[in-house]
Amino acid sequence: MAHPWWVNLLVAVPFFSYVFWQRASISFTRTHLLAAALFAASFGVVEGTVVVYLRAVLGAAAGYSTSLSGVAQFSESLSQVRLEPAALPPSLLRVEVFREAATIFMLVSVALLAAPNVQGRWAMFLWTFAIWDVTYYVTLWVTLGWPASMTDTDVLFLIPVVWVSPVWFPLLVSTLSVGAVLIARRPIVRPDSMTSEDRRLRIET
Repeated sequence: MAHPWWVNLLVAVPFFSYVFWQRASISFTRTHLLAAALFAASFGVVEGTVVVYLRAVLGAAAGYSTSLSGVAQFSESLSQVRLEPAALPPSLLRVEVFREAATIFMLVSVALLAAPNVQGRWAMFLWTFAIWDVTYYVTLWVTLGWPASMTDTDVLFLIPVVWVSPVWFPLLVSTLSVGAVLIARRPIVRPDSMTSEDRRLRIET
């Protein structure tokens, strides 16, 4: 399971979010969701590429080649030991913390622009975060063949402390988050497609 223990509670976030959205429905057009998904997926590829470069540098320091095959071998060696952020010098560790914070701020900014209310913004944040997270791991798997197994260990975050878990855990939370948004979403009905009865009910509500 994930460490520290409270990280495991994140699996409940999609379920509580779905209940939250039932009190005030969320409405996004398919275009909005697809555009946000494209941004998140592209961002995930960028993040995954950064990690490939980072592992190439660390692998070179450990005696591995800087080719993709060498980086893949280094990634396999990481799976055989408990991952520790101590592999980075303290100065680079601070840079990594700032990069992670910037990632969250970017996703939050998209959510703030996407919806006028708290429910919609939270839904869009989960939507983009989940797709970014899945794409990140897909990028690493396509380029390096890592993770080789869903039980491989990964460092998820460094803020406020180090989060460590098997790869299947963040993928599960992300998949549930995407499903929760899709199920809770209420399609936006355009005025020109509404019947007179629909307009009357909308005015009354």
